[in-house]
Amino acid sequence: MRAPATASASPARDARAAELARVLHRVAATARAHRMAEPGTLVLAAVSGGADSLCLLHALIRLRGLLGIDVACFHFDHGIRAGSGDDLAFVRAEAARLEVPFASDRASDAPIGGQSVEAWARTARYRALRTAAGRLGAGAIATGHTLDDQAETVLMACLRGGGLDAVSGIAPVAGDVVRPLLDVRRDETEAFCRALGLAPRHDPMNDDASFLRVALRRDVIPTVEGATGRGVAESLARTARLLRDDARFLDDLARQAESSVRMSDPSGEVILRAGTLAALPHPIAARVIRRAMIDAGAPGEAVHVDAILDLAAGRPGRSASLRAGLLARRDREYVRLSHRAGSGEA
Repeated sequence: MRAPATASASPARDARAAELARVLHRVAATARAHRMAEPGTLVLAAVSGGADSLCLLHALIRLRGLLGIDVACFHFDHGIRAGSGDDLAFVRAEAARLEVPFASDRASDAPIGGQSVEAWARTARYRALRTAAGRLGAGAIATGHTLDDQAETVLMACLRGGGLDAVSGIAPVAGDVVRPLLDVRRDETEAFCRALGLAPRHDPMNDDASFLRVALRRDVIPTVEGATGRGVAESLARTARLLRDDARFLDDLARQAESSVRMSDPSGEVILRAGTLAALPHPIAARVIRRAMIDAGAPGEAVHVDAILDLAAGRPGRSASLRAGLLARRDREYVRLSHRAGSGEA
């Protein structure tokens, strides 16, 4: 005699429920541990249509009562591959089905020659996200970065020779941006979507091993895990958490030191006391300089941080051209950062 269909389906239903519960528990714990959104906050979820971002959207919707938040959905079309319009239609339809506010935007430019496509895409996407958040009144922007993304980011920083801040990886909270999936594995987001009967979109760029992140994801990390029999992703993510604590400590020390180094100036120059700066331990001095450069509109790259430190420790009368048209010059007591016509990159 054949068993009733419900009997054979029950284990499958239980497995799906377990997949959903596992992810929801971790997302709720991460959101609460890092105070990602105060009750009453509208959270704008960045949704590409892939498994990670669909998991993010559905998890936030299922947890909005528990967390006391409202949820909206945003999709950004980078416009750099065929079929991207289908992704937009897919995400718009999903938002409509879930009855959440939806907004979208499309890139108005493209990466220029020699520019990293990934860096360009990230900058354009976050710019559009913040514009949409302001328009909708969202107090937080949620992205679908997972534990696997964290591991890849840490490994990329090591391969590129990054310092403590780079190897600290992706912060759970960075200003208005929050990452509720940072303790969730990528295979868990895929299982979450399967449990809900969702069919995520697939970006073929995620198969292109010419991108370093894809090569690490597809070849390097699985090879290391296979050779060592250890979960490399979890170990790298744990390393990032530990280093992030150290980086925060150094940031606090740098903020304390900054008041004795930086001077305000009505002309818009950034003025640093040379002797005081040169006397600081290098990790603290580098952070003070990096913040000063960012305030002056230039990226605080290591080579330019070192150039400013060299000016502070050396004789007066010298100067150095930095990034973004920024000029650093040393006078008797100070190092001054200002924009000057014709000041190119070092």
